[in-house]
Amino acid sequence: MNYYNQMEKWKGGLYGLLIGDALGVPYEFHSAEEIPPYEEIEMQPPLGFYRAHSNIEPGTWSDDGAQALCLLDSLISCGSFQLKDFSDRLLAWYIQGKWAVDGIVFDVGIQTGEALNAYRTGKAPEECGFLRPNGKGNGALMRVLPLALWHKGTDKELVLDAHRQCLITHGNLCNQVCCALYCLVARYLLNGIEFSSALESAITVLREIYEIMPEYEQEFEWSVRPEESWIGNGSGYVVDCLRSAFMIMEAASSYEEAVKRAIMLGDDTDTTACVTGGLAGIAFGFSNIPKRWYEAMRGKDILNIILNKS
Repeated sequence: MNYYNQMEKWKGGLYGLLIGDALGVPYEFHSAEEIPPYEEIEMQPPLGFYRAHSNIEPGTWSDDGAQALCLLDSLISCGSFQLKDFSDRLLAWYIQGKWAVDGIVFDVGIQTGEALNAYRTGKAPEECGFLRPNGKGNGALMRVLPLALWHKGTDKELVLDAHRQCLITHGNLCNQVCCALYCLVARYLLNGIEFSSALESAITVLREIYEIMPEYEQEFEWSVRPEESWIGNGSGYVVDCLRSAFMIMEAASSYEEAVKRAIMLGDDTDTTACVTGGLAGIAFGFSNIPKRWYEAMRGKDILNIILNKS
């Protein structure tokens, strides 16, 4: 793959994540029945629709995008994944609004808030994500894509780093295996493989890696259920979020269709559109993202600060 195509996909993934997140923010907490028709889903919802986070300007990414930028910034700055540095940057986001548009932090997950408060008071990052040992929200999945975009190591090294980035907030094995599978799919999409083949290859490789990691193998087979059809409902449960994204990507023919279908599921619309949008941005490329959404997305000056480091 030539450099132009690689950058088209890399940029598509990063902007696809952020724009999907921003597009989904106003529709969060609404049921599927309450979401406007497909044609009316835009950064600014139709007149009369009650926006979630109504005090936040349309086009603003949420905690999903800000945490993803914390991860990207850490990777660029350190040259490898370093849990403490990443945790420090998440704490800077949580307390100071680092990488949040306008420096405003909103819509923080309960588990994330508890974990970062514990980290702030001295708890080791490896332990913070286990304060709720059965916590299986999508808070680590929503931010993990920059790892796949940046990583130059082997598939196994990528998988192990995907596991470790969960630990600060969402340590449960279920979250770890979902992030690992997502990163492998994203990596294969970056290599120019179409989605269904990328997913099939990712499942095969992850099973091979987990042959010597029985706890992870069991969690992957029992929770993710890769032999079943990919059906999701757009909830905040990490497996459902992952399955929702894969379900949409199997049928989508454009970035716009993918993120709108994600939002039409209702519920956790910003994160479903973020997770789906990252994959769709890679698969269809940056130029396939509607220009009107790119122009409406706020915070591009913040993003340029990080991109100029790379």
